[in-house]
Amino acid sequence: MKQFSFVIALLLALSLGAAAERPLPHAQDRPNFLFIVADDLSAEAVGTYGNDVCRTPHLDRLAEAGVRFDAAYCQYPVCGASRASFMSGLYPETTGFLGNNYIYGSYRAMNEAFADHPSIGGFLRRNGYVSTRVSKIYHMGVPGGIEAGEPGGDDPDSWDRAFDVWAPETGSVGAFSSLSPNVAHWGSSFVKVVVPDGESSTQADEMAVTQAISIMETRARHRNKTNRMKPGDPLFLAVGLVRPHVPLVAPERFFEMYDPKDMELPFVPENDFEDVPKANQGKANATSYQMDEDTAKEALAAYYASVTYMDEQVGRLLDALDRLEMSDNTVVVFISDHGWLLGEHGSWQKPSLFEPACRVPLIIRAPGFEGSAGKATSGLTELIDLYPTFADFAGLGEAVPERVQGRSLMPLLADPSGVSWTAEAAYSVMAQRKTVQRSVRTERYRYSRYDTGEEELYDHETDPGEYTNQVVNPEYAQDLARLREVMDRIETE
Repeated sequence: MKQFSFVIALLLALSLGAAAERPLPHAQDRPNFLFIVADDLSAEAVGTYGNDVCRTPHLDRLAEAGVRFDAAYCQYPVCGASRASFMSGLYPETTGFLGNNYIYGSYRAMNEAFADHPSIGGFLRRNGYVSTRVSKIYHMGVPGGIEAGEPGGDDPDSWDRAFDVWAPETGSVGAFSSLSPNVAHWGSSFVKVVVPDGESSTQADEMAVTQAISIMETRARHRNKTNRMKPGDPLFLAVGLVRPHVPLVAPERFFEMYDPKDMELPFVPENDFEDVPKANQGKANATSYQMDEDTAKEALAAYYASVTYMDEQVGRLLDALDRLEMSDNTVVVFISDHGWLLGEHGSWQKPSLFEPACRVPLIIRAPGFEGSAGKATSGLTELIDLYPTFADFAGLGEAVPERVQGRSLMPLLADPSGVSWTAEAAYSVMAQRKTVQRSVRTERYRYSRYDTGEEELYDHETDPGEYTNQVVNPEYAQDLARLREVMDRIETE
C-alpha cells in the first residue's frame, strides 16, 4: 500500500542536515538495535505522553534523548495480528493474519504465500546481523503459555538465538485478587498480583531483562573474539516485556505508589454509546467486566503499578547500554503492540476502534540524530513503518523486500516537525463477531466502517474524546465522502 525508497529517504535526511551517513559499508560500523516491545501499554499511561500520575521515568528519559511519535498507530488492536504485522512490515489483510491465530504461529507458517518473506529479524539476520529474541515478540499466551515456558506463535527464521521466559504469573508468591467478576479467563479480566518486595526475580520481565543484559554483556566483551555467534557482526536484540498485560503483576512497592482512592476515571458522557455501532461496544464495563467505581479505580491503580514496574525494566536495559559503552552505537526503539482502553467510553482493554486502543507509544533514540533529541512529531505513522526504518539504519534500505508496505521514518527523525512528511491516513483493522471492522486515522478525523454498513466519524479538532459520531451530520458530508474514498482505496490496494 505504501512504499518509500531508501534513496528518497536518504536525500531527505541529508537535505535536513542529518548527521548520520548511509549506507554503512562495514559490519562493524552498522548500529546495534535494541527493540523493546511492551504488551497492552496505553500511550495515555506514559508520562512523556502527558500522564502526570503514572510514573515512567525511564521511558521519559528515553524520549528526552530521542524522538517521541505522538501519532503512531497499530494495524490491529490485538496482540497476535499486530505483532505479525509489524514484524512482517505488512498489513494484516495482506497476509490474512487476523486475530491471535495462536495455533498457526507466525504469518509465514499460516500463509504459504509469505513463507519466503522474512520478518525484520529474518531480514537483518540474512544481512549480517546476529538476531536474537528474549521473551514475547510474536504472540504467546499471557497467562497460559508463559507458565509453561512456551515459545508461543514464534517464527524461528527470525532469530539466531531465542530465549523463552518461564514465569508463574497468577501462581506467583503474593496476594492474588480478581477485580472483574464477570470474566472467568484471567487473560481477559483484571487480576491483581502483589508480589512481596525481594521476591520478584521470578517474574517474566525481570528474567527477560536479566537475560537481555547478559546477551549485551557477552557481545560487548567478546566482540572481537572467536566464538560461534558471529562475534564481529552487529546485534539485533528484540526484548518482549509482557507487562502491563493482565494479570497486573508488580512488587508491593509499586502498588504502594498508587492509592485507588486517588485515581480519576475518564469522563464518560451520559448515553455515550447511543451513536456507536454495536460492534465497537464489546469492551464496555457494564456488560463485559461489571466493575463498580471503586473496583475500576483499583484496576486503574494496579495497571499503573504494572506500567511502572515495566518501566523499571526499560531503565535496566538503558543503564546496561551506558555501562557497556554501547549507547553511542545502538538504536533503541520502544513500542507497544497496541493501545488499551482505561475506562474511556466506559470500556476497558483492547479490541476496539476507539483512539486509545489503536494509538501506541513509539520512541526512537538513534545515534546521528542528536539534533532531534527531546522532540516530538505529530506525523502520522504506522507500526509497519518500523521494518524499512530498521533497514535504513543498517544501510540496507535498497534491499527491503518489495512486498513491505511501510515506509522509513528517517525523514521524521531528521525533522520531527514533519515538513517533508506526507501521510494520508493510518489504518487499523479488526475481525471479530463475524464482522470486519476497519478504521482510518487522518490528521483531523477518525473514520471507521463495519461490514454491517455502520460507520463512525469523529472530528479530533473539536472532539478528541470521540464522543459524538458525526456520520449523520450534514456539515461533515464532504469530509465523510472523502474519507470513504480513502477507505475504499486502502481496501483495494
